[in-house]
Amino acid sequence: MKKSVLDSFAVLAFLFEEAGSEKVQALLELASAEDEVVYMAAPNWAEVRYIVERRKGSDAWKTLRTSLLALPIEIRTADQALAEAAGEIKATKKMSLADCFAAALAKDLKADLYTGDPEFREVESDVAIVWLK
Repeated sequence: MKKSVLDSFAVLAFLFEEAGSEKVQALLELASAEDEVVYMAAPNWAEVRYIVERRKGSDAWKTLRTSLLALPIEIRTADQALAEAAGEIKATKKMSLADCFAAALAKDLKADLYTGDPEFREVESDVAIVWLK
């Protein structure tokens, strides 16, 4: 199985059964079957949390958090190396900082990046994007 990174768009699509959720579900099922993990940068985890809380409230977040933590998702911390790489992307691309972390993680891991966020068109030449829609 090729390494894969989820951005917040992909996780939110999965949680709320939005367009592209089936691709994320298939990826997570494959990772589980092969005893592998998919990756997510910590800033993108923060995005998922605040968006879920804004849309559904803190009780919903507590429930969904438990469900997410049971999935084969490994949250990668934003250490100095990842922060430097994300900063380099942010300096030259029109992307949110959190998206820069997802792109930097995917680039570092030589992984596919699952997203539906059009901002990632900025890094298509450097990162393999799996478009959800």
